[in-house]
Amino acid sequence: QVQMAESGGGLVQAGGSLRLSCAGSGNLFSINAMGWYRQAPGKQREMVAVVPNVGSTKYLDSVKGRFAISRDFAKGTVDLQMNSLKPEDTAVYYCVSGRGCTGYACYERSIDMDYWGKGTLVTVSS
Repeated sequence: QVQMAESGGGLVQAGGSLRLSCAGSGNLFSINAMGWYRQAPGKQREMVAVVPNVGSTKYLDSVKGRFAISRDFAKGTVDLQMNSLKPEDTAVYYCVSGRGCTGYACYERSIDMDYWGKGTLVTVSS
């Protein structure tokens, strides 16, 4: 089993920045990707950014150039630096990890992620 624990989040004005941090624990050798998903009120969960063990980092199109994900493979941590925040970024952000999947859209679907943190709320005021 793997556990994910987020920290960070909170209330920020539009244009501001926040940093989310996450630490994984347990059988991290089984993990092939770590990253972040989010769920806004009334919407489905969506991938924000994911770093697979092999291959390229993936970002949601609407956060490219504003958000940056960093993963420390040795420590089992993954951080999300969020800049130029917009009200539409308001959501509960989840730290996630996955054991593996196949296909072009691998890790871009919530069903591809096996372990989820409890989530942390990010609120961006206009």
